Amino acid sequence: MALPFVNPNTTRSRVALEIASEFVQSHETMRQAKVLIREAGEREWSLCLTGLSTNEGIVEVAQRTADMAIVNPSAALTVAYRGMGQWKEKQPVRAIGVIPSLDQYVFAAKSTTGLTRFEQIAERKMPLRVSLRGQRDHCLHAMLDHIANAAGFTLADLASWGGQARHEASLPWPNSPKWQSLARGEIDAIFDEAAPVWVDQALDAGMTILPLADATVRKLEAMGYRRAVIRKADFPRLPRDVLTIDFSGWTIFVHEALDDDIVRLICAGLDARKHLIPWEQPGPLPVERMCRDAPDTPLDVPFHPAAERFWRERGYL
Repeated sequence: MALPFVNPNTTRSRVALEIASEFVQSHETMRQAKVLIREAGEREWSLCLTGLSTNEGIVEVAQRTADMAIVNPSAALTVAYRGMGQWKEKQPVRAIGVIPSLDQYVFAAKSTTGLTRFEQIAERKMPLRVSLRGQRDHCLHAMLDHIANAAGFTLADLASWGGQARHEASLPWPNSPKWQSLARGEIDAIFDEAAPVWVDQALDAGMTILPLADATVRKLEAMGYRRAVIRKADFPRLPRDVLTIDFSGWTIFVHEALDDDIVRLICAGLDARKHLIPWEQPGPLPVERMCRDAPDTPLDVPFHPAAERFWRERGYL
């Protein structure tokens, strides 16, 4: 019986992709895979796809040194698209789709600080010792600058009041070093994303989840952020719902001028190989949901026109 034909180019590409994936997964200091593709016989790379989930990925796509990137949260791309915050002008980016992820930015402080809302840090010139994510280029940090500014202070102000912003380790996983620092009295607060991972442990540790004031949130919404709520329904030991900023969605995006044929191939590849792409939930990547605006797939950046046409042809829009 004849064996089915397997295109050797596909085999070689798949080997490279899987090795890159395993390498990134196995090495803690590596956070992305960059895949370069070129036509046979050509010296120049035809396509650059990067998994870099930082503002650097936005810069690379805008400057056309990368053709496609991914960023979390989706709001980071919205702020760039609007030319707000640290961006001096509107960035020429367009969406392909958003990988579902429902999350919020969490501000947790020891109850002994007496803080009951985020804005009191500025009002009281609180010498707060805050533990932040160790990855310096994470979108968390630019977001925190924007949130703090909207609330009336900067991290430099925090230091001038006798406080400290410590960049250390990764997520505040349960029983990780951040919690040991908290128990030893070395820090007073933890500001981070991934609410489902650590809000319960923060409550166990006697911390208060600080809400943002509506006036602060309105300023951030004007920049392109979305308001969010850490719900008592999800964390029953919360005294009440907590107003904060959304950290949802992993947006796949490209330059606005990327060739339509390449965009269609990116969309087709996502759809055809969705069963091979892991995400937060079991089962194939839900591509049919990735082109619709929803709480876990916030879409505030327009589609690339070729992507929108492709998803409509598929019946997903």
